[in-house]
Amino acid sequence: MSEETTHRRVALVTGANKGIGRGVAEHLAALGMTVLIGARDPRRGEESAAAVRATGGEAYAVTLDVTDHVTVQEAAKQVEERFGHLDVLINNAGITGSGQVSPEDAHDQVPSSVDVDMVRAVFETNVFGVITVTNAMLPLLRRSPMPRVVNVSSHAASLSLTSDPEGPFAALLPSAAYAPSKSALNALTVQYANELRKDGILVNAVAPGFVDTDSNNHTGLLTVAQGAAVVVRLATLDADGPTARFIGEEGAVPW
Repeated sequence: MSEETTHRRVALVTGANKGIGRGVAEHLAALGMTVLIGARDPRRGEESAAAVRATGGEAYAVTLDVTDHVTVQEAAKQVEERFGHLDVLINNAGITGSGQVSPEDAHDQVPSSVDVDMVRAVFETNVFGVITVTNAMLPLLRRSPMPRVVNVSSHAASLSLTSDPEGPFAALLPSAAYAPSKSALNALTVQYANELRKDGILVNAVAPGFVDTDSNNHTGLLTVAQGAAVVVRLATLDADGPTARFIGEEGAVPW
């Protein structure tokens, strides 16, 4: 393994072939990191990696389905063999469960009539998938001098914000799948941070904001680049940076 490979910072972004994940990958590559584009579809992953390389960045596609233990373990093996370590893990892959619809049209999320199988599928990706990927990558992160884990959450995860009858979520439909899955992700973030702080691994949750993506049928108000910016900021924290925090562009987000 060359000296350049050993010392160049390596970041893995799950769900990075489009949306916020793609934006984060592009930004990290522009900062000089080697970026691994995690994607379920190998073709889409390679197309995204090629697009990043076309702008001068160093990027490689990694086939990775966070709900498939086999592909996750294979991805960890590939990172091990090619780079020997991992510096940044961005757990970005996630689903709403409702498909490509705006939040106000997600009637299938209403708790009293929700399909429990849909809730299970959302948690499988948004929560259990994060555990699977994080645990597979931890041995590689421990070899980094500045390991960072960023879990992409949502303002909808905030119990304080969503329970306020006068708050920003009051006019939206209640959610039995997506919002609770992100609340669980936040709780998981704190527990990983508590375990790993002694090892210098900073683990934080991030709320990118209402970004224009497929998941909200492109009704979001922020650009992908705007949403990616706060994710990148947490991915590049200094050694004295925060851990076990929930942060948005505006600063700390209430739990």
